[in-house]
Amino acid sequence: MPEDKFNKIKFGTDGWRGIIGFDFNISNLSRVVVATCQQLHYQYFKEVNSTKILIGYDRRFMASEFAKQIVPFVKGCGFEPILSSSYVTTPSCSFYVKEKKCLGALVITASHNPYNWLGFKVKSFKGCSVDESFTSDVEKRLMLGNFINKLDGACEIIDIKKFHLDKIKSLFDIDFISNSLKKMNIQIFVDSMHGSAAKCISEIFHCNNSGVIKGIREDSDPYFGGNPPEPLQKYLNDLRETLKNTQNGVKTLGIIFDGDGDRIAAIDEKGRYCSTQDLLPYFIKYLGETNKNSYPVLKTVSGSDIIKNISESQNREVHELPVGFKYIAEKMINEKIFIGGEESGGVGFGDFMPERDALYAAMILLNGIAKKSQYLSETLDEIQNEFGPSFYRRIDINFSNQSEKNLLKDFIFDNIPEKINNHKILSITEIDGIKLRINKNFWLLFRFSGTEPLLRLYCEAPSKDYLDEVLEWSEKFINIARTKL
Repeated sequence: MPEDKFNKIKFGTDGWRGIIGFDFNISNLSRVVVATCQQLHYQYFKEVNSTKILIGYDRRFMASEFAKQIVPFVKGCGFEPILSSSYVTTPSCSFYVKEKKCLGALVITASHNPYNWLGFKVKSFKGCSVDESFTSDVEKRLMLGNFINKLDGACEIIDIKKFHLDKIKSLFDIDFISNSLKKMNIQIFVDSMHGSAAKCISEIFHCNNSGVIKGIREDSDPYFGGNPPEPLQKYLNDLRETLKNTQNGVKTLGIIFDGDGDRIAAIDEKGRYCSTQDLLPYFIKYLGETNKNSYPVLKTVSGSDIIKNISESQNREVHELPVGFKYIAEKMINEKIFIGGEESGGVGFGDFMPERDALYAAMILLNGIAKKSQYLSETLDEIQNEFGPSFYRRIDINFSNQSEKNLLKDFIFDNIPEKINNHKILSITEIDGIKLRINKNFWLLFRFSGTEPLLRLYCEAPSKDYLDEVLEWSEKFINIARTKL
């Protein structure tokens, strides 16, 4: 098979993604599926001794059709496909293969990408994403142009969502949480952004809800309301309007899930947007008060210094890793880890599974609020007073193509400044991108996306003025760089 036919099939931070009908089509997908199945067998069969491969899918346009279409290819490779009975979150698939010791999972999802994208994630029997060496080997197999004969026929169909939700429900006292939240006069609005986590929290609470849990944007919408299903502040106008219109002095808390249910964000009772830069410190503080182990905390290079500050106050080591939960998962598999999280919304808990899971994280959050009888906003204020101050923002800069992105990347690496205005740069790290350290709770990160033609600028500062100043400088720096390309 000509090599250039598959040059466009490249795995990024978490899987392979493409535009539906162009890069992402059944011709390309079937070859990726075959190469992946072969690699799953080569790399994991001796460890797990299983030929079962789960196929899951999200709510995107054509996702279920693509999932059904790849069943004969999995069978043709000599494996036993298990098809999810409905759309399902990616963590549900990870949890199932971990608990049932399947060889792996193939998930048709583009996560938080815009509506016209679709993608393909691979999970190992360990309940997490495969590593970079795995996807690199899949890309090499694609170059070989291997073909197999499809094998039609029925396959096993299982309710993967129910299996996952039943387990989560068994780990919490749902009656206690529901009654405590009701006593606190708080109402929880869950925004699933039309994604595959729709109605899951309500299903966990079931008859214990008592009106405490309400969902919005739960219906299927292939356009996701006109915005990508990513839990960023700029995409949450519907939720903000809902929270603002709640009457009778009721406190409100918004919980947001991304398109495939592995990322979480919140809007607290004061109306403040809370990313995992806020929620991960909450989890560490709450769980660390009751769990006295000294296991390390994992954060990605774009994570807030508050995570480090609060972890060290509990005598925990903190490991900083590249962006991508697969790096966190790798350490979770091999070591005892307390919590791991990334800025973009993924949080994993070492005692559950080595995978980010927004539904489980949401239940930890609600359990913490109920047990402490303290609103999220109150705990976050305490954290800021003790371990801050910290102000954070991320800016995404899009490029017309990957080539422009790569040229700018080379320019930045070759022109790292010694100062940002009057702020001297104390250190430079290149774990993932270029991170310029100015002081405690004060840094700037240039990081290029592994899946899209864009640059992400991350900044944390001890004041809003410093935050605005450094981000303004960085945008000017990028604009100057673009004129020199």
